[in-house]
Amino acid sequence: MAEFIYPVAQSIAGVDEVGRGPLVGDVVTAAVILDPARPIAGLADSKKLSEKRRVALYDEIKDKALAWCIGRANPEEIDRLNILHATLLAMQRAVAGLSITPDFVLIDGNRCPALAMPAQAVVKGDSLVQEISAASILAKVTRDREMAELDRLFPQYGFAQHKGYPTALHREKLMQFGATPHHRRSFAPVRNALIDAEVLAASEPATLY
Repeated sequence: MAEFIYPVAQSIAGVDEVGRGPLVGDVVTAAVILDPARPIAGLADSKKLSEKRRVALYDEIKDKALAWCIGRANPEEIDRLNILHATLLAMQRAVAGLSITPDFVLIDGNRCPALAMPAQAVVKGDSLVQEISAASILAKVTRDREMAELDRLFPQYGFAQHKGYPTALHREKLMQFGATPHHRRSFAPVRNALIDAEVLAASEPATLY
């Protein structure tokens, strides 16, 4: 991991998000305070790890971290606030839910939510900061499992395969089957599928009895 100059603080939390781009489901965040006395080998950006390695690290992080918390914002909040502000809200929830209050928070990306303590945005933080790497792994595994559960409820959409991202398959299934209650109405492919469904319904001749 490249060198990152940590701020001077007693207790540092790392925060990351997963799920800004998908058309369905919550945006999921995690906040993690690691234990210096119990180091975790192999922490890295969750996207660069195999699923098997992510799951192993997920369990190890939950076991060894001094504190961790999952935060989220649901599709209704995403549609109401927009995805950026919903993500910042989910980050606030993750930090607020920590059993230990950090004195400093490091956030992946270039925007910090409003927090009660000092915070710093770190571009590519999931590759530079161990606490953010740990948060990215918790958030990624959590959201992937939620997509697997959604796949069991709506097997026709292929959620376990594309994790809700706007792949060609997902767009095709969205046009074929319409939107589920878990889809984000404000995202263009979902909005277009809903409009198409309304147009189709309006164009069907009424049945006379």
